[in-house]
Amino acid sequence: MENGIKESQVGLNKNGAHSIIPTAVVSEGPKNDRSVLNSLMSGALAGAVAKTVVAPLDRTKIIFQVSSNRFSAKEAYKLIYHTYRNEGLLSLWRGNSATMVRVIPYAAIQFCAHEQYKKLLGSYYGFQGNALTPIPRLLAGSLAGTTATVVTYPLDLVRARMAVTPKEMYSNIIHVFIRMSREEGLRTLYRGFNPTILGVIPYAGISFFTYETLKKLHAEHSGRAQPYPFERLFFGACAGLLGQSASYPLDVVRRRMQTAGVTGHTYGTILSTMKEIVAEEGVIRGLYKGLSMNWVKGPVAVGISFTTFDLTQILLKKLQRLSVQR
Repeated sequence: MENGIKESQVGLNKNGAHSIIPTAVVSEGPKNDRSVLNSLMSGALAGAVAKTVVAPLDRTKIIFQVSSNRFSAKEAYKLIYHTYRNEGLLSLWRGNSATMVRVIPYAAIQFCAHEQYKKLLGSYYGFQGNALTPIPRLLAGSLAGTTATVVTYPLDLVRARMAVTPKEMYSNIIHVFIRMSREEGLRTLYRGFNPTILGVIPYAGISFFTYETLKKLHAEHSGRAQPYPFERLFFGACAGLLGQSASYPLDVVRRRMQTAGVTGHTYGTILSTMKEIVAEEGVIRGLYKGLSMNWVKGPVAVGISFTTFDLTQILLKKLQRLSVQR
C-alpha cells in the first residue's frame, strides 16, 4: 500500500545545478483514478472473502450478544450443531447475503478512504512518500472506519436483524427495510448508530495502525519491502485481536440496540443499555459476552481482509504495468 504523495522529480539544468521538474498534473489524474478504483475493488473483495469465511461464527456471536443466555465455547458449539441439524448447513450463513450487501461497499469505502486519508495526512504533515508517524497513522484508520460506517450503517442493522430472526419473519433484505420502516419508523434504521461510531473509531484506528506499524517494522528489520502472505495474515490477526478487544463492549451495546424491536427489549441511550446489561448479566458475562469467540473469528477475518486487500492491490498494479508495456 502506498503511504504518501508522489514528489516532483529532481533533475539537472544546463549549468549543472539541481532543479525541480514538476510532474505533469494531467498525468496524475488518470493515475489517481486508477489508484482509487484499485482500492475500491481490492477492498470489496477483501471484505467479501473475510466475512464469508467467518459467517457461521459471526452469526453465533450475534445470537449470544443479543440474548441473556450465558456464553461458553460448549454452548456456542451446541448452538451451531443444533442449527445445522434442524435448519441445514446453509442456515449457518443466514444473513450473509445482507452481510455481503453491507460488507462489500463498507470494505471498499474503508480501504479506499484509508489510502486517501494516508495521502492527505502525508501531504499535510510533510511525510510525502514516507510512512506516516504513529498519530497520523492512527487517525487515518479511525477516519476511514468512520467514513465507511456513516455510509453503510442501515445495512449493518438489517444484517443483525436477519441473523437473530427465523427466516419466516423476514424473507429478504428488502422485506426487512420495508417492515422495519412501516412498523418501527425510518429512524429505526439508525438505531444503535452512536455506539457503532464510538466503537469503530478505536477499532478501525487500532486495526489499521497495528497492521501498518507491523509492516513498517518488518521492512526495517527484514530488509524486504513486501512481507510474505503468511506474515501479512499474522500482522492482520494481531490487528484484529487488539482492535476488536478495545471496542467490544460497544459492539455488544449496538447489537442490543439494533435488535431491540425483535427481542422485546426497549433500550434507550448507550449508558442506560450498558447499565441494564451489567445489572442483568454482569460486566464480564454481559459486556464481554462472546469475546472469546471474537478472539478466534476477529483475527481470522481481519487477517484475511488485510492480506486479500494487499495481494489484490499488488496483482492489479502488476496487470496495469503489463498492459502499459504492451
